[in-house]
Amino acid sequence: MNYVSASCRTTRYPSLCVRCLSKYASSIQQNDQRLAKTAISVSLANAKSTSAYISKLANSTGLNPVVYQAVKDCVNSMNNCVSSLNQSVQEFGQMGQFRSQSTFEWHMSNVQTWVSSALTNQNTCSRGFSDASMDGPVKAAVIRRMNYVSELTSNALALVNRFALRHKAGRTHIP
Repeated sequence: MNYVSASCRTTRYPSLCVRCLSKYASSIQQNDQRLAKTAISVSLANAKSTSAYISKLANSTGLNPVVYQAVKDCVNSMNNCVSSLNQSVQEFGQMGQFRSQSTFEWHMSNVQTWVSSALTNQNTCSRGFSDASMDGPVKAAVIRRMNYVSELTSNALALVNRFALRHKAGRTHIP
């Protein structure tokens, strides 16, 4: 638990980080790679849930046409987000196979790019609801969920970057 708490202090949302990752502390076991992969997995699970919720909204009736279009655009953004996070988890799962530093850095760069892309897609969805004419329960629900998943993804990216820097400095071991 102390390791998770100390690691989460490097994130933008440390209390959320601790709350979401503390239940995995025994499986993380003070391993930077497991911590980062777990953070991405938690973000992915929440992105999938948010994507499913927004997809249901897109199929609901009676939405204002402007809100409907924003919801449809958000569905596309969240599909891209989920895809990027899936790719990140898969790449991270293979990380132990990359023995050379240059190969590791290339794969690590892929992970960082995909997690950043997921965060960009989440922000794109939120920005689609920026017009005041969209104010109402749908906008409030989408923004609330998007803020939460964006905070999780931001934390995951911080932990991925921390792992990459520590590995580069030679302070961590790839199993």
